[in-house]
Amino acid sequence: MRRILVVGAGQSGLQLAIGLLAEDYDVTLVDPRGPEEIETGRVMSTQCLFGPALRRERRHGLSFWDDRAPAITGVGVRVARPDGDPEPEVDWVGRLEESAQSVDQRLKLAAWLRVFVQGGGRFLRHRVSVEDLATVGRDYELVVVAAGRGELARIFPRDERRSPFRAPQRSLSLAYVTGAEAHPAGGVLSRTAVPGAGEVFSLPTLSLVGPCQAVMVEAVPGGPLDRIPGAGASGEEILAGILDVLRHHAPWEYERFAEARPADSGATLSGGYAPTVREPVAHLRGGNVVLGMADSVVANDPITAQGANMASLCAEVYRRAIVDHGRRPFDETFMRSAFAAYWHHARQVTAWSRVMLSGPPHVWELYRLAERHRPTADRFADSFSDPGGLIDWFLHPERAMEYVDSVRCATGSSHLPIS
Repeated sequence: MRRILVVGAGQSGLQLAIGLLAEDYDVTLVDPRGPEEIETGRVMSTQCLFGPALRRERRHGLSFWDDRAPAITGVGVRVARPDGDPEPEVDWVGRLEESAQSVDQRLKLAAWLRVFVQGGGRFLRHRVSVEDLATVGRDYELVVVAAGRGELARIFPRDERRSPFRAPQRSLSLAYVTGAEAHPAGGVLSRTAVPGAGEVFSLPTLSLVGPCQAVMVEAVPGGPLDRIPGAGASGEEILAGILDVLRHHAPWEYERFAEARPADSGATLSGGYAPTVREPVAHLRGGNVVLGMADSVVANDPITAQGANMASLCAEVYRRAIVDHGRRPFDETFMRSAFAAYWHHARQVTAWSRVMLSGPPHVWELYRLAERHRPTADRFADSFSDPGGLIDWFLHPERAMEYVDSVRCATGSSHLPIS
C-alpha cells in the first residue's frame, strides 16, 4: 500500500485525502486544527460551489447539506453610479442551469475530517514547518502540500511570468450574519461593482447557526471602500465598517443588511493577499521534492468566486493522476505533469480574475448588454460553473465587442449597447 502525506485539511487537502483512502492508499493528513477547533474557530472565507464541484462531492459521498443549504439559482450583477445615486446603473440576474450552494467551511471541513478518520485515515494534529517536511517527508512516497497561502506556500518558487502582482489588489472584509433580508430575486450570488473602488458580494449560505447571509467587501486599497477596520477589530466593528460601505456605495444592499448581526463570535474576517502563481514543485533539504496544490500554488483573488471550486477541481485532477500513475515513482516529472493538467483549467480562472480586477471598458459594455439580453445574463452566470468558455466572448476586448455586435445584429435592435 503506497504511503501518501497530505499537509493541510482544507477543501483540496481533505477531498484528496478522502478520495485516496477510497482507492486503498495509506494516507496521513496533517493540520494544526482538529474538528472541534475548526468548528469553534473563525470563518475562513465566503465560498460558493457551482455545479461541477457539487457533483464531485455527491459522487464521493461528501455532500451532507443538500437538505439544509439554501439553493443559489442565479448570479446577480449591479453597477453603482459614480455620483452615489440610490439606484444602480445596471441591475440584472442571470439564471444558473444547476443550482449552486454555499456551506460555511467550518461545518464542511470539520465533518470531512471526521469522515477521513472514521474511514481509516491517519490524522496528525501538528503545525508543519519546512524542516518537518524535509525530515518527515522521507517516510512517504508522495508529499502534497495543500496548506493555503501561508508559510509553507513560500517553499514553492514564485512564477514571475504568471504573477504580475506584488501586492494585494483588494482589501477583503466579510461577515456571516443573521437578520439580513434575502435578495429580491431569491437565492442569488449578488455582485455590486463600484467602478474604480471595488466590489460588494452577498449570498445565502449555511453556517453554524443554520441558513443565513454572507456579505463581503473587496476594496481597492486606499480607495473609498477601504475604510473597514482590519487586524485586531472585533466582529461588531468589522460588520459596522461593512455596513458603512454599503450605506454609502451600495444602498440597495444596505437595505437588506441594515439589521444584520454577526452570526457567531467567529463570523467575521478581514485581510488581503497578492494573487500569485507558483512553481508546483519544491526542492527540500536532503533532495526531497514535494507537490503543491490549489491555493498553495495558484492563489487568485476571490473576485470570481472560484477558490473552493478550483480547490475541488485540483483535488480531483491530482487524485486521478495519482491513481493512473500505478506503481511508478512519484518523481518530479509526475508532479509537474499533474500540475499541468490542473493548470490547463486554472489558467482560465487566473485570466478571468485579472480581467475582473482591472475592470476594462468592454466588461462594463457586456454588463449593460446583459441587462437587455437575457441569454447574455444567463451565459455570464453559467460561466461560474464553467469558466473555460469566457475566452470566446468575455476576456478579450476585441472578442467581447464582436460578441456585442453579433447580438445586436441577431436581435435587430439598435438599443442594445455597443461602443
